[in-house]
Amino acid sequence: MNDKLYRIVLFATTLIMPIVCGGIVYALVTDAYDAFEHFGFLKFLTSSEWSYTQGKEQYGALPFITGTLMTTLVALIFCIPFSLPVALFVGEYFKGTRVASILSTVTDLLAGIPSIIYGLWGFYTLRPIIIALNISPQGSSVLTASLVLAIMIIPYASSLSAEFIKMVPNDLKEGAYSLGATRAEVIQKVVFPVAGSGIFSSYVLAIGRALGETMTVTMLIGNTNNIPNSITSTGNSMASIIANQFGEADGLRLSSLIAIGLVLFMITATINLIGKIMIKRARIS
Repeated sequence: MNDKLYRIVLFATTLIMPIVCGGIVYALVTDAYDAFEHFGFLKFLTSSEWSYTQGKEQYGALPFITGTLMTTLVALIFCIPFSLPVALFVGEYFKGTRVASILSTVTDLLAGIPSIIYGLWGFYTLRPIIIALNISPQGSSVLTASLVLAIMIIPYASSLSAEFIKMVPNDLKEGAYSLGATRAEVIQKVVFPVAGSGIFSSYVLAIGRALGETMTVTMLIGNTNNIPNSITSTGNSMASIIANQFGEADGLRLSSLIAIGLVLFMITATINLIGKIMIKRARIS
């Protein structure tokens, strides 16, 4: 009887997450329906107009989709050269040592810092540097937001990558060493091919983390409703436009903001699904 009750409780608890997820999707779709019906789904995604003048309202998500993808891509470009060496340091070169343990602890600490702290640091420390270097006159730009985002996602990418590097069988590496391979050759010819899909999936999940970041991007991207023409231009992301305007929005404008939230949910869910599939394949292999 106790075992049966235990199974029922576990099953009921497990059902909570799909129900919550389904409820979120239902609420987003229901509240975004007016915007999609008024503008059309494809037109809403491809329009760059964002005007809430009464009687002439025009809303399009393209500037915010572009800003989100640009900040995420640039952040990933900056993240890889730093996170991959950290992963190799912890997972291969100094695996199991005190130095690797300390570095892992510091990396985990960076992952636990609230995003608003990163935003404040970027605003008061990084932004003046960007201005001093004449990269951007106002300091706030896609580049500024991307640099801080890169710092935020490095712990996720490096920690997951290190775990997959540690999973590479020692027999394969010892076999390569016995044939005269150097440490660099073992990493290139053995570690990367075996752990490659896992490392790739860690960056996919890091992208999913960067896509939905709100406060840091809101404080540093400049918050202009235009398509950025370069990484030094200002812009807006999907999360930042919602954070900036949701409190004062109503009617069609509110529905449009919720529609942007739905699009962001779909993009993030797709990215995370790809990452999960890659991790599963890495474990099977």
